[in-house]
Amino acid sequence: MLLKEILYKVAIEAVHGSTDVEVNAIHFDSRKVASNDVFVAIRGSVSNGHDFIEKAVSLGASVIICDTFPNQVSEQVTYVKVKDTNEALAHLAANFYDNPSHKLQLVGITGTNGKTTIASLLYQLFQKAGYKVGLLSTVKIMVDTIEYKATHTTPDSLTINYYLNEMIEAGCDYCFMEVSSHGIHQKRTEGLEFTGGVFTNLSHDHLDYHPTFAEYRDVKKSFFDGLPKNAFAISNIDDKNGTVMLQNTKAKKLTYALKTYADYKAVIIENQLSGLLLKVNEQEVWVRLIGTFNAYNLLAIYAVAIELGIEKLDALRLLSELESVSGRFQFIVSKKKITAIVDYAHTPDALENVLSTINDIRTKNEQLITIVGCGGDRDKTKRPIMANIATEMSTKAILTSDNPRTEDPETIIAEMEAGITAVNFKKYIAITDRKQAIKTACQLAQPNDIILIAGKGHETYQEINGVRHDFDDMEIVKEILEQLNK
Repeated sequence: MLLKEILYKVAIEAVHGSTDVEVNAIHFDSRKVASNDVFVAIRGSVSNGHDFIEKAVSLGASVIICDTFPNQVSEQVTYVKVKDTNEALAHLAANFYDNPSHKLQLVGITGTNGKTTIASLLYQLFQKAGYKVGLLSTVKIMVDTIEYKATHTTPDSLTINYYLNEMIEAGCDYCFMEVSSHGIHQKRTEGLEFTGGVFTNLSHDHLDYHPTFAEYRDVKKSFFDGLPKNAFAISNIDDKNGTVMLQNTKAKKLTYALKTYADYKAVIIENQLSGLLLKVNEQEVWVRLIGTFNAYNLLAIYAVAIELGIEKLDALRLLSELESVSGRFQFIVSKKKITAIVDYAHTPDALENVLSTINDIRTKNEQLITIVGCGGDRDKTKRPIMANIATEMSTKAILTSDNPRTEDPETIIAEMEAGITAVNFKKYIAITDRKQAIKTACQLAQPNDIILIAGKGHETYQEINGVRHDFDDMEIVKEILEQLNK
């Protein structure tokens, strides 16, 4: 493929050399560069790709995409200066793979909570409806029935377009994709053509990355601002930011809600551990998922299904067949009738939603023991808030490690403890070792008690000092409860 063929829509400021050169591949990691490849110099938070231009050239790069020309240039190499290398990478990747997002119906889901559940269940629903479907999510990437490991909520532009192209090759009609604020801000979704977008909610998260909540909100909004006129934008207007997302979009504006009038409206009739009875736009449906937060998720899924052409009764039938996503309110009941719930809730809002759901269902005659931690090298401001929610809404809270990463886990716990009010001070204990925390909760639990293990959900590792260790909340709690049942 010629360089000039993949420069379409790239904002070029200057070119040194010829654009009539053949290129084999595109990379932003200089270590992967081979002969006749394009190297895109990205300015990251940890390293600057411009520092590796010389290395990329030595490995055979024939094209360098940069925002500043290096002091020394090779006459055998073409240098293209652009305003923003992240944005350039997105367009280069889309063009290199022949714009695969134009060839299927791509729906992006953004918001603080619910992205994974909505994207994964839409994938499940459309598969059940008989379609070949793709999924780009935090948990995994699916190309029809083939599963690949996911490393980011929203992958880099090259990865996105590579898998979208794989989906085209596999005959997929639809792809459902989580769209994170990081992904939007770093221009990973530039050059993609979306059929629709969904806004779930906005709450306290990622303020380690975004300097203010307003910027976090506006980055999310920019996704909807960029949707084309023939797309749809579906927004949760029970969230105070729901109408903001729709303000400037050219797409067809649609709303969903439980509390206010909306295009897609639901009422919770029954909420039990076995499922929800919902009235969706005047039609009743029993679903296997539970909790108010899942009622919102299911309503968004129903709205997308209808907008993509599935008949209303078929959509409701398919909703009733959906099964919960890994690490999202997954639960087991031991022989001694202790219920253990594993959930990904790692933000204040998500934790409050899960605890509210459990408290709505339980009789209050049993204990609710919550195990919770906060990730290291991430937003510190949510730590005291989450500890306060856990102690306020549980019989007993155990503060423990999540993924401490490069931080001292005991320091993280101390920052969480600062949020616990005097009235709840006797309701918590701190156990740094997560496995020991889970074991303690199981030992404290009596028949009919409920244990919530929050924060890691589907993750099967714990990251400590930059090293990932095998750790699966669900497997560990199963093992401990089985041992205690003997």
